[in-house]
Parts: sequence; C-alpha cells; structure tokens
Amino acid sequence: MDKAILLIIDGLGDLPTPRTPLQAARKPNMDRLAKKGISGMMSPIRRYIIPGSDVSHLNILGYDPSIFYHGRGPLEALGLGIQLQGGDVAFRANFATVRDGKITDRRAGRIDTASASALSKNLSMKFNDAEVIFKNSAEHRGALVLRGRNLSCNVSSTDAHEGEPIPACHALDDTPEAKRTADLVNRFSTAASAVLDSAPENALRKAPANAILLRGAGTFVKAPSFHERFGLNAACVAGGALYRGVASFMGMDLIMAPGASGDKNTDLDAKAKAAVKALQEYDFVFMHIKMCDSFGHDGDFAGKTRAIEKIDRIIPTLAKSGACLIITGDHSTPCSLKAHSGHEVPILVYGGERNDDVRRFDEISCAKGGLGHIRGKDVLPLILNVTGHAQKYGS
Repeated sequence: MDKAILLIIDGLGDLPTPRTPLQAARKPNMDRLAKKGISGMMSPIRRYIIPGSDVSHLNILGYDPSIFYHGRGPLEALGLGIQLQGGDVAFRANFATVRDGKITDRRAGRIDTASASALSKNLSMKFNDAEVIFKNSAEHRGALVLRGRNLSCNVSSTDAHEGEPIPACHALDDTPEAKRTADLVNRFSTAASAVLDSAPENALRKAPANAILLRGAGTFVKAPSFHERFGLNAACVAGGALYRGVASFMGMDLIMAPGASGDKNTDLDAKAKAAVKALQEYDFVFMHIKMCDSFGHDGDFAGKTRAIEKIDRIIPTLAKSGACLIITGDHSTPCSLKAHSGHEVPILVYGGERNDDVRRFDEISCAKGGLGHIRGKDVLPLILNVTGHAQKYGS
C-alpha cells in the first residue's frame, strides 16, 4: 500500500458514563478493521494536555505547532478562501446572541449555515484606511480579517462566557499598532451589532444572531508545503473552514465534495467517495468529519453515538480503496464535560502494519493495542512508514 487516507473524527474520544459513545455505538465496520489492523491510543499534543483543534491538526499532520502555529484566525480565514496578505490580522469569529447587554448564547442557537450566510452580507466594511473582511463558514462560525497599515495581532479577545457582557478589545502591549487594531475591532463590533439588530433574518429567531465574538488573533506566516516536507502529493476533504485552512496552510489541494457542509448534516457518503476518487491523483488524503465534536460540546450522548454509527457506514467505501486507512480523533470531547479534555483518543491503522488482538474500536479496547500510547507527532511518520515513503535515518 503506497497511499493512505487519514480520517480524523473531530472530538471522537469520550469518558465512560458508564460507557463511551464509541462503546455504545453499533459500528461493525470499524470493529472489523480493528480485528484486522492494529490499534492504540494517541495524545494529540502530549499526554494530559488539552488540545485545541488547530494545534492538534498541525501536530498530527507533521507541523510542530511550537514552530508553525501563529494563531487560529489565519487558518480559519484561509479555509474560507480568503487570500491573506502580509500584515493582515485574522480572527476566528462566532455569531452570538446578546440580551440586555449580556451574552446569552455564544452560538446564536447554533444558527444554520444558510441563515448565517444571509446575515454576513453586510458585515464587510471599511474604516478610513482599514478594510474589514468578514465571511461565515459552517453554522455560527466565521472569520474576520483586518487589512491595512500598522496592525498587530497582539490584542485581546472579545469573546466571553455566557451571562457576561462582550468585553472591549484592548491592546496587549504598548505599541501604536496594537492600540490601533484594538480600536478597529471595537468599532467593527459596534457597527456589526447595529447591522445585525436591524437584519430581517433575525426578526423571528428565538436566539437572534445579533453580535460577533472574536478570538484567536493571528498573522499569516508562509510555511513549506506538505509535498516539500514529506514528498507526498496531498489533498483534503473537509467541510469546516479550520480544517480546510490547515490543509491550505500546508499547500494541500482542497477537494470540495457536494454537501460537505462541516456541520451535523454533512453528506458523509459524498465525502467518502470524493476521498477515494482523489486517490487516483494523490498519495495522501486527509479527511475530516466534525459532527462528533458538536454533539460532545452539546452534551448529547445519544447524538454522538448516532453520529459514530453514521460514520461507520462509510468505512467500507474507504477501506475498499486499497489505501492504508488510519482512523483517529484530534482530541476528546466528553459529553459529560461539554468541552475538550486531555484524554487520549483511540487510533486504528488498517493496512501496511502488523495486527494485534484488539477486537473493537473504542477507548478501552484500543488502550490494549499493539501501537501502545503514541503522540500526535508520531502519526505522520507512521503513515510514511506504512506507505513506503519513509526515509532512512542514518547510514
């Protein structure tokens, strides 16, 4: 097998209450691969470190975040197809609901993507010599880019917990650039709220999307491509902007599967077929599925279990491709916590490796697997080895 598909199921890991969603799910196809492959547990960053999705994907795909991470904002913007320029400052954005001056829902009732797109049409604007570019992605998510002279990413977030007011952005250093950027953010926040308050799309919403929360400020720094570093022609099949952005940052080609929305209603069958078709041209396909993470954040055990069962139905399509198939998560999102955690995630390798005695793909079974306990940075070397693309170390 000289080709590989890496399937990252976002937020896959969980905690037993008394079972995890992976244990509860009917997933005969993943379990079949577990019997024929080799399994283990993976810490996306290091053991017990709680990872963000951005840094975990960088690390798993071979880009050490201590070197290559410059904030989540640029990755979100790249994933939305925004062509970043030198000096741009980019933010991760959320539609939110504010009532009586306080945030009541950070996700605006998990607003659907179509409604968010309609609300976004008047959120790009100009302030004198500075330009604001806003673009939504899936559901409540989006990205904002500030473009102009003398900007800095060293500014604070305008995000806060529910029940609190939106905090003003402030400079995190004494430079004129940081102060100017913070002022632009505050001007945008005020203007955006005015636009959203008067938008007809919000009139009948129980949780109106009447504010924009910003966080993850960063600047774009060009990195060497995935092909330059690892010698693989790579493509990405993903719906969410962050994951397309990570791939774009690495110079991977983006495959836009029909119906790949990046939310709970994404067309998994279309994504699987697109990934397999891409193998005709590419050596490596990174495929991302978001829905388990969303259910985990919502504390929806039954929903996460059903999502795993839905994902299981596309596994035969991927397995029949003839490529090595690696299945894992980017972090755990336990339903009982409704947040990311520092717990390891299961990892399964089917093809090109030895096998072990594991018979089920879940957190408890895979802890006994032959791969043992590995870190995110081990995944890309593993893939290079099982596909015959690894380079010899030493003579």
